[in-house]
Amino acid sequence: MLQPLPAIIDVEASGFGRGSYPIEIGFIEPEGRSFCSLIHPEPDWQHWDAQAEALHGISRAALLAHGKPTAWVAAEMNARLRGQTVYCDGWGHDYPWLARLFDSADLQPSFHLDDLRRLLSESEAARFHDVAARVRREQKIERHRASSDAKVLQLALMRVKADTVDA
Repeated sequence: MLQPLPAIIDVEASGFGRGSYPIEIGFIEPEGRSFCSLIHPEPDWQHWDAQAEALHGISRAALLAHGKPTAWVAAEMNARLRGQTVYCDGWGHDYPWLARLFDSADLQPSFHLDDLRRLLSESEAARFHDVAARVRREQKIERHRASSDAKVLQLALMRVKADTVDA
């Protein structure tokens, strides 16, 4: 089994592609503590995809009413994740969204973002999606939100690694 568990992050966004931006950041620290925050869109962050909203269930109005400033979110992430490698399952999307957040906050990340896939062997990667779906059902997590998704990924990683040791 992987000891200690790595920090896992998930980013919900306004959509995909050009002009999209992060709307919610959630992560699970190695010790199991979680962080989740909605992000108040910057004035020039206008892209909005109704299909993405249908998936994560976060409206732009909710971001405007309850989102935290980009500088606060970036500073909080830096304080809690400093010096760590933090893993995500969608590096190709998450990296640009985090870059946009940190650019807006005029900060540099104090942590390194890497692809969760790097922690998995070929056989573990082949099982990971099914294990994550099983964890989501067992944990009764129906919402597609950043912190709950990060927790599912961390638990699935732990289970895939434990299954490999037991095999």
